[in-house]
This record gives sequence, structure tokens and C-alpha cells, in this order.
Amino acid sequence: MVGLKLMSQTSQQDLDSLKHALKSARIDTVRVNLNNKIADSYKESNPDSTAFYAHQAMILAKKANDFLGMGHALINSGNSAIILGNYPQANHYFAQAESVFEKLLKSDSDDPTRLIRTGLARSLASQGVVFSQQSNYYMALEMYQKALKMYLEMGDKTSIAKAYNNIGIVYKSQQKNKQALQYFKKAYQVQQGIGEPTAAVTLTNIGVIYAEQGNKQQAFDYYKKAEKLFANISNQRGLALLNNYFGDYYRSEKNVDQAAQYYQKALQLYEAMQNKFGASLALYNLGLLQTDLKNYPQGILYAEKSLAYAQSIGVLDQIYHSEKLLSDLYGLQNKTDLSFQHYRNYIAARDSIIHQENTKKILRAEMESEYKRKTAILSEQSKRNTQLVIFTVIGLFLLAGLIFVTYNRRQIKRRLTLQKEVAEYEQKALHLQMNPHFVFNCLGSISSFIVQNGTDSALKYLSKFSKLMRLTLEYSKGSLIPIDKEIEGLKNYLELEQLRFHNKFDFEIFSSDKVEFNMGIPPLLVQPFVENAILHGMVPKEGYGKITVHFDVQNGQFICSISDDGIGFTKSKHLKEDSFTAHKSMALEITKKRLEIMEAITLKSAQIDIRECEENGQISGTQVILRLPIQYIQ
Repeated sequence: MVGLKLMSQTSQQDLDSLKHALKSARIDTVRVNLNNKIADSYKESNPDSTAFYAHQAMILAKKANDFLGMGHALINSGNSAIILGNYPQANHYFAQAESVFEKLLKSDSDDPTRLIRTGLARSLASQGVVFSQQSNYYMALEMYQKALKMYLEMGDKTSIAKAYNNIGIVYKSQQKNKQALQYFKKAYQVQQGIGEPTAAVTLTNIGVIYAEQGNKQQAFDYYKKAEKLFANISNQRGLALLNNYFGDYYRSEKNVDQAAQYYQKALQLYEAMQNKFGASLALYNLGLLQTDLKNYPQGILYAEKSLAYAQSIGVLDQIYHSEKLLSDLYGLQNKTDLSFQHYRNYIAARDSIIHQENTKKILRAEMESEYKRKTAILSEQSKRNTQLVIFTVIGLFLLAGLIFVTYNRRQIKRRLTLQKEVAEYEQKALHLQMNPHFVFNCLGSISSFIVQNGTDSALKYLSKFSKLMRLTLEYSKGSLIPIDKEIEGLKNYLELEQLRFHNKFDFEIFSSDKVEFNMGIPPLLVQPFVENAILHGMVPKEGYGKITVHFDVQNGQFICSISDDGIGFTKSKHLKEDSFTAHKSMALEITKKRLEIMEAITLKSAQIDIRECEENGQISGTQVILRLPIQYIQ
């Protein structure tokens, strides 16, 4: 796990010394500190031992009122829970640690402030790890950024590098490879300056980004740099993962012998660590390699062992891949019954993964709601304290006048709040109008698709449609949707329409670097214009076309541009004067009304511009530009 320190070669001697010191220690605070150090040393090699020593530290800390030691014991307990996969429990420990350190900062404690601030930063960063594992990237970035700010203030370069690395991992998980690469390189720059041994992990991460970008040679160069650093440290988990990546590289280069050699190295390291998850992945890769060589019996042996490891630790994702590989291999050997049996298991694993993802979304929403509730309570307490100070300074002489002014301001605020709520409810009502309108159009598309393409092809279409519906329903209650989710929804919708119209058009969706991760846009605002581009621009056009959706920030406004190289709206209107008229006017009318209400709520301009594009005096398509107020997801 990137961001967590691993045991070095000399750590066993240190561990023995710590245990010896613990046996002879008599002062409770000293014993708390020793238990915490031992727990921290075990966190990568034996999470159960980490949990045990952290628990001992917590009992002693409560007895001695050692709140600093208690905070570190809570962090160690959380680290153990992370490695064991109990993320809700881990987050509970880290949140408790955050509360302990915040109280210490506010108290008159004799402990050095730097130790307390370091503990608070660790508890925040650790919560970021949990949120990242739960795919709650918004909250993960928020926690990492808070921790990074504290590390920068303290000048803690080792922790700064870890924070950069963890932020890079979040961006990589969001497939924002450009931002991820920037943070990984920042981390490596800091690590080079201080001679940090975990730079090997960072180099591996940089190599993975280049590999995903298709720059295999540069990826390989970074892998080799990482390999040199791993030779000087004892990070078996990191080295095993690097060997897997080497295997992937050589497999892509058709160098079967080298690929097999590195996959075997990874397997040996994982099995030596009793890391069944990593061993399952290495075996799966070896199975794929044997499949490429058409050595199906050997491929089956690897795949079955991979499946056994995955089943023993209950990792659904690896079960899913291993079952699929076994189904394919038995199918290639014409063993229909075994192939069908594993295919059914593969489908069951897939359904379980989908169920787990839905559960994660619910838990994520609950955690975000709890976090916002706590933030609101703290904000309200802060406001009350400020008001109390003001009242005290002003004195009794102005008390009567202050009461009058306060009452008057509250009335005005209440009136403004009611006006804003009315506008927001109007906005939601219009959004609810768009939902059935959108669903009606999609169902019509499915009906048409089934008639044109038959049942088998329609199943694929329905699968994509259900994914799009889940995304739409997930954000149907909110007034804003994150930009990355809007892009995901548009991508799913355009893939549906590509399927429906036999890939008659291509599309591209991208956003500029100026678009921040927590910017939002009203749901289903862009989709009607994309739909018009398809139906009125692409479908009537002879040959293939392209649709481009671009998100940008210009002059303090959020810009969304929808362009197509179709026949243009003037010609479309003449060709299909009576087609989709009600459909189009309904979508545009609702959109214009939503923009008017957006202006009323934000007190900023919200405009739409539709024009035909010309090239060499000929109509070359249509462009729709939405100029919206910049809004953030709270």
C-alpha cells in the first residue's frame, strides 16, 4: 500500500530491542510509547500483531490519561483494520484519533505541539487512504490536501512525499493520468532530496502511468530505475508488484520467456509473504500467458490455483477474472460442461461485484452525510462563539439596539432563504420533468433498436442502458452532478447511440485543466443537445460524423461546448419539418427555464448560444455553447 512505511532489513533487531525494553519498562507512558512503536513495526508484516499491541497501548493510555499515546494507538488500530480490509472500522479509529489530536491542540498540554500536529495530519491522511479504498475520491482528496497543508507547514518532507504519492494514486484511480503523473513526480523530487527508500514505489507508479498512456519504453525505463532501488531495501510487496508490471511489459512485447520469468518471481515473493491476493494475480497472469501460447492444460492449472487463492480470501474481483479465464480455457478445449459451469460462476461473481459497488455507494453517501453534519455543527458553534465575543465587547449599552438589528437581519435572511428555496424547488421540479423525458427517449431508442437489430444485440444495448439509468438515478435528487460523473453519463449515452446507429459517428469528450475536480453542473443539462446533434446532425448525414463535447473555464464562467459536423440545423429543419418537433421544443424549453432559474439562484449569467458552423462557405455542422455560473459540489 503506497504511503505506508515498510519494515527494513535492520528492523528485526530494532523490534527485538523494543520488546526487551517493554518487558523491563515500569512507567505507563513509556510502555504506551513502546507498544505503539512495536504495533507500527508490525503493520506491514503482521496486521494481527499490530492490532494486539495497539490495543495494549490504548488500555495503558486510558489508565495514564496519555492522550497523545491514545491518538497514536487509534491510528495503529486503524492501519491494522485497513490491511485486513475492514474499512468502516478503520475510518472509525482514524476519526477518533483526529478528535483526540484536535482536543490536544486546543488544550494546555505540555506535549510538544509538533508531535500533536503530526498525529493530527496522520489521522487525516489515514482517513484519505480509507476513502480512496472505498472509491470516495472527493473525500480522499479533501483529507489528503488537509494533511499535506499541515506537513508543508511543519516541513516534514517524508510525509510530504507520501501525501503527494497518495494524491497521485487518487487521480490515477479517476483515470486522470496527467494530474497523477504531476503528483508522482513531485513525490519523487522530494524523495530524491532526502534519500527516501520508498522512492522505488514512486518510480513504479510513474512507470505504470506511462504504460497506461502507451509509452512502453519510458515505462520500462522507470521500472528499471525502481528495480535498482528495490535491490537496496526490503520491500517485498513493492518488488513483487514491480515484477508483475515487468511481466506485463514483456508479455506486450511478445517476449514470453521474460514475461514468464518475472511473473514467477512475483509469485514466489507473494507466496513467501503469504499474500494470497498478490499470488492469485500472478497466477492469473501466468494463466493468460499460457493461453497466448495455446498451452491450455497448463493455463487451466494456473487459473484454478489463482481461483483457489482468490476464493480463500474472498476477493470477488479476482474470482471474477479467474472464473472467466477458466470458462474461456475449457471452451477452447471443447469441454462445454466445465466451460458453462465456470461461466455461471463468473456471472455470479459479476453480480456480487455490482451489488458490492451499490453497497459502497450507499455507505459512501452515509459517510459524506455524517461528515457534512459534523462540519455544520462545528461551523454553527464557531458562529455562536463569535457572536458572544461581539456582544461582550459592545456591552450592555448597545444591547437593546443589537437585539433589534439581529432580529431584523434574521428576518431578512429568512426571507432571502425562503426565496432561494423556492427557486431551488422550481429547479428540481424542472429536473424531474427532464427525467421522464430522457427515459422516454431512451426507451424509444431501445424499442427501435430491438426491431432493427434483434434480441441478442439488444441485450448489450439494454446493459448499457441500465448502467446509464443507475448513474442518472444516483444523481437525480441533487441539484448538481460532478463533472467526471456527467462525462461518464454522456459517454454511456453516446455509446448507446453508437450501437443503435451502427457506429455512424465517433465522439470525443474532454475537459481542460482549468476544470476543478469539485465543480458541478445541473444533471441532464447537456444530454438534450447531444441527442439533437445525433438525431438532427449525424443521422441525416451521408457517411460518418463526429460529435465533440468540451468543458472549460473562461472569464469566470463554466463553458460547455457541443459540436458536430452534421448537416446543420437549417437543413435538418427542412428535411424533417414534422419529426421530433415536440421532443426538441420540450427539451429546449425546459433547458431555457432551468437557465433562468440558475441565474436567479446564483445571481450570475447563464446563457445558451446555438449557431451553424461554416467552412469554405459551406455549412459544416452545428455548435451549442452553454455559458454557466461556476458552481461547486458542497
